[in-house]
Amino acid sequence: MATVALEASQLTVRRMGRTVFRDLDLALAPGGLVQVTGPNGAGKTSLLRVLASLVPPAQGRLCWRGREVRAGDAGYLASLAYVGHTNGVDADLDATGNLRFAARMAGLPVPDAAALRHALAQLGLGAAAAVPVRTLSQGQRRRVSLARLALAPRALWLLDEPLTSLDAEASDGFHTLLARHLAEGGMAVIATHQPLQAPGQVLALRAPRGAVP
Repeated sequence: MATVALEASQLTVRRMGRTVFRDLDLALAPGGLVQVTGPNGAGKTSLLRVLASLVPPAQGRLCWRGREVRAGDAGYLASLAYVGHTNGVDADLDATGNLRFAARMAGLPVPDAAALRHALAQLGLGAAAAVPVRTLSQGQRRRVSLARLALAPRALWLLDEPLTSLDAEASDGFHTLLARHLAEGGMAVIATHQPLQAPGQVLALRAPRGAVP
């Protein structure tokens, strides 16, 4: 049996005085995928933000490779890639400029031009590398955001609705990237309303009582 790398135990998350979910357990081994489903307000984004160490849980603990994750844990943060439900791209930069900026923010060496083109090509954006992001469609902007995953290997991907605005070709490109990541021993926790083309666990969250759909 594969050794568990990411383990969340008895997680409870509260938002604005309301319990979003409580006593949630999650375990993920290398090569593993967890697809997080549920209606709006069920806590999918909140869970990803806790796993990304962006916000602390109200209760529970998070462990990475057998060690409890603390706030600002540099070793854990260097092991993960987080792509939120917003694209987080600069409309005034082109696609390659956005990837260079993302690399600097992640503490990575600035990629050379060939590495940038390769990352964009994996998401079908090779022809748009020098195009200002403000002129791109929402689907293309989403692909620029996801191309960050191809820049440097990170063991754990935390992705919030990665398929939003993607057409069939772009979705296939993302799933090829995901399959390669998992085959190489990577892990992923993905919140999505759309089914993924990869086997894995499904974590179904329920909307808390009184939540607005």
